[in-house]
Amino acid sequence: MTKRAYFGTDGIRGPANKHPMTAEVALRVGLAAGKLFRSSSDRRHLVVIGKDTRLSGYMIEPALVAGFASVGMDVRLFGPLPTPAVAMMTRSMRADLGVMISASHNSFGDNGIKLFGPDGYKLSDQRELEIEAHMDEGLQEGLAAPRELGRVRRIDDAQARYVEILKATYPRHMSLNGLRVVIDCANGAAYKVAPTALYELGAEVIEIGVTPDGTNINDECGSTHPKAMAAAVKEFRADIGIALDGDADRLVICDEKGVAVDGDQIMAIIAKAWAESGRLTGGGVVATVMSNLGLERFLGKLDLKLERTQVGDRYVMEKMRQGGFNLGGEQSGHVILSDVSTTGDGMIAALQVLAVMVKSGKPMSTLARQFEPAPQKLENVRFSSGKPLENVEVKKAIADAEEKLKGTGRLVIRASGTEPLIRIMAEGDDEVLVGKLVKELVGVVKKAAA
Repeated sequence: MTKRAYFGTDGIRGPANKHPMTAEVALRVGLAAGKLFRSSSDRRHLVVIGKDTRLSGYMIEPALVAGFASVGMDVRLFGPLPTPAVAMMTRSMRADLGVMISASHNSFGDNGIKLFGPDGYKLSDQRELEIEAHMDEGLQEGLAAPRELGRVRRIDDAQARYVEILKATYPRHMSLNGLRVVIDCANGAAYKVAPTALYELGAEVIEIGVTPDGTNINDECGSTHPKAMAAAVKEFRADIGIALDGDADRLVICDEKGVAVDGDQIMAIIAKAWAESGRLTGGGVVATVMSNLGLERFLGKLDLKLERTQVGDRYVMEKMRQGGFNLGGEQSGHVILSDVSTTGDGMIAALQVLAVMVKSGKPMSTLARQFEPAPQKLENVRFSSGKPLENVEVKKAIADAEEKLKGTGRLVIRASGTEPLIRIMAEGDDEVLVGKLVKELVGVVKKAAA
């Protein structure tokens, strides 16, 4: 595949006000994407833009708006809204393009730009390459005439629309009455919509991570720091805890004892319930190479298959569309329910788990352990430059480790698409061997990255 200059595995992302996350690059994205998505000159073209709560959103948003408006695209601004909501609104408002300004689970110092096509799905690699080809053109090329400039306005009811969409995904004949739910919104995009949806469905809601100040998104809260959720669950004797990330496209759950439940177990809960009700399509679930071997074995016992993809919910979605699957996701908590959403949606996934809880009458601690995970070890090695995975010693160490795990486990080593990290994961039936191999590989990669 052609090397991309700006786009990674999930849009453009990086430290705010440093290339490529600068106002100039955002302007160029608006110019380039606007030119590409103006399919004809006989009608107005529309782009919708949402964002999370990062301070740098105030820099990126107007730069994007300037780019789009200058090539003749009308712009509608949602303000803080989850990524999946922006994807849905792109389609429901018949926009030509949707944009989300967010760096998801990263700290406030980072930001990113994600793009959705008119169908609400993330753009393909090829489409992103076409945008990149236009981004390095002169800023004066392809501009609209003064009378054809885009018009810009805010959509004040965007959050209310999304709350109604969330509520509609929960079974109509059921409610959350009697359930005490902790919701941690990571001081991010869902800080208003998530608690509102839960409350209006009948739950007693304990809110944390709902006071964004521009710099506290994902800061010791949310799905990347589930201890805050777990502590609140125990303090308020809640039935379940739900922690979203900064743009609310992923989640982590904990049971009433404060024990965390990852994306693999969440997919297992939903898959079993949907298979029993005849709702599951495609004959199984789509997940990435990072999902636990235990999930694959669990699905096998239900005569369901696990289809694996490379890391990135966009690739999960592509495989789901190809194979007719309506459930897929990542161990990290991206869960895609394609009957109702075109990308990962933490709240919609949480509501499906809550529906299983209510219908079964079982506590979350009983539902949470659908399968016994195979021993799995994941470590990250940070690097500043170069390509450690192309090092000869690293390649040899990987080959040796794969040989030792042959038939009893798996090894996944990859460069992160969003951070300068090498992710090293091993899993297998022998926990001691798994730990030993990861430790050895970390040492070799660190040496190559030094």
